[in-house]
Order: sequence, then structure tokens, then C-alpha cells
Amino acid sequence: MAPVDFPSIRNITVSGRIGSGTTTLASGLAEKLDWELLEGGILFEKIHNELKISEVQVGARPDHFDLEYEEKIKKLLLEESNQVVQSHLAGFDAQGIEGVFKILVICEDEEGNDKMEIRIDRLVNRKKISVDEAKEELMAREQGHLEKWSRLYAGGDPNWVYWDKKYYDLVINTYAQNKEETLRIALEKIGYKGH
Repeated sequence: MAPVDFPSIRNITVSGRIGSGTTTLASGLAEKLDWELLEGGILFEKIHNELKISEVQVGARPDHFDLEYEEKIKKLLLEESNQVVQSHLAGFDAQGIEGVFKILVICEDEEGNDKMEIRIDRLVNRKKISVDEAKEELMAREQGHLEKWSRLYAGGDPNWVYWDKKYYDLVINTYAQNKEETLRIALEKIGYKGH
């Protein structure tokens, strides 16, 4: 199967909070479109292993790893095609880059409240850890990321979040949709006509 081409979309980014469903959606898109999948979590896992730190120890990761990683993502989005890039900051990194369709995956109720308990449950199932461990990891990683990234990329703005909907072309709520519906919505919005 040849990669599916679109007139105005060269690459797709999929971003969202931990346990929101980004990996599932990105994998589904890459498979359906026969595009390359780049999972940020896997790359950062390698960095953490090299540094001999856990993924929860965000602050122990030297800033230059983050800065170099985000520059690589921007370069890839600028120069490559047929890539599905799944990482927390991929949509933020893609600001101002032509031909990138930016998807945000959220897990929120009708009032816009984050459904952390569902995200924790997904982490429990994915990593086979306890609810307490998942909750602790999720909160520590998100807090660490926000502190670090707001300092590195948003001038220390305490209100900045990478899941701000203004950075994205499409927002999909996995609280209201299952993985098949989520994939269908994304494919429809990018103009996919296949089956």
C-alpha cells in the first residue's frame, strides 16, 4: 500500500495529556494512511534510560535534551512528509509550519472538566501498575512537564498549558468517543476518502 497523500497536509501531529488517547489515535492514523509513526514517549524513554532516571523525574532531565528534541521535531515537520508525530508538544512545535494538521486529544466531561480518573485508569491498564502508582506518576509527570516547558517555551507563564485548544486544528474528546469513533473523526477531518 502506498502512503495516502493530501493536497494541503504533509504531516499530522497528535498531542494531549497523559492517558488521553494520543498513542491509540496516532497509531490508528499511521496504520490507515500508511505513514511513518514517531512516538515521543518511546524517544524520551530512551533518553531516560540513558540518563538512568525514571520518566517521573522530569526535572532531573537536563534542559538541553528537551530543547534538542523539540528542534528535531520542528525540523522533521518542516522537511519530511507522511509523518504522524505523537508527542505532548508536537502541536505546539508545529505553530507556523505549513502543511501540518494539529490534533489535540482531550478527556473531558460536558462542562470541560478533565476526567483524570479515566486517564489514570488507562495508565493502570497500559502499564499494569496500581491506581495509586498511576495517579502519582500522572500528576508528577504533568506538573514536571508544565514547570519545565513553561520556563523553556513560554517565558515562565504560570498559566501556559500545551493543551490550549488555540494551538490545534482539531480537538477530539475521548471521554465522549471510543477509539474507533476518535479515528473516524480524525480521518474525516483530514479528508481521508478510503475505507
